[in-house]
Amino acid sequence: MKNRAEELDMTVADEWLERGRQEGRQEGRREGKAAALLRLVKAKFGPEIEAAHRERIEGAGTETLLNWSERILTAETVEEVFR
Repeated sequence: MKNRAEELDMTVADEWLERGRQEGRQEGRREGKAAALLRLVKAKFGPEIEAAHRERIEGAGTETLLNWSERILTAETVEEVFR
């Protein structure tokens, strides 16, 4: 039978594990959005992506990636995507 301290330790450990899982899922979604945007940029503007643009995409947050993904629909140049 577990004592109260062991039960609390398990609760804290479970919370940390769940937090880690959530962060992992969020990062995975962000990486997926970045990969999709890179594909869109290549499809629209050609296979050669400047290193600076690639770095911006790979370092951007989820909301920024979504904004850029919408902008690519009307952008005439790759620079317009990142304005």
